[in-house]
Amino acid sequence: MLASGSGTILEAMLQAGVEVALVASDRPCRGLDVARNANVTTRLVDRLEFGGFRPTFDREAYSVELARVLKDDRIDLVAMSGFGTIVTSAFHEAFPGRVLNTHPSLLPDFPGWHAVAATLKAGVSESGCTVHVATEALDDGPILARRRVKVYPSDDESSLHERIKTVERVLYPVVVARVMASLAEGREPESVAGTMEES
Repeated sequence: MLASGSGTILEAMLQAGVEVALVASDRPCRGLDVARNANVTTRLVDRLEFGGFRPTFDREAYSVELARVLKDDRIDLVAMSGFGTIVTSAFHEAFPGRVLNTHPSLLPDFPGWHAVAATLKAGVSESGCTVHVATEALDDGPILARRRVKVYPSDDESSLHERIKTVERVLYPVVVARVMASLAEGREPESVAGTMEES
């Protein structure tokens, strides 16, 4: 898994019995602590060594190094979970069709970093989460599963995002487990698309 934050999705994966071989991060974070406490191997590939969060950040070199680290640990499926660095095609080419992501909207609606705020601004009646195969294009790629969440008039960004995350912590582990089973059978991740009903 690739994580940059609190590790709640990782906790959900572990509680669901999903086999997590490695957790890598682009910065020190609680997610790494969660992994260590669960005896999961961790790798810190720190952005600071590649320019940090300045305009001089070498995204290409970072992406190549991150891919190398995961390959060295024999990782063949990558699940992103709040990973805060956009990687280049070099990373996706190292794991073609094998990078998953979860996003807090019903893609293709509201891609990008501020999906929940954009949802509220648009005044729509429902949102949700989407699990998809990640590509170089941000929040693009084949959709594997979605779950709907009602938007209430009283919602603010925090309350809506928390309800989405509650659903996400259930949906993402299920999809990752199904993808792992598909790969074990010689099928690609896209083969689980359409098997997860929206609700």
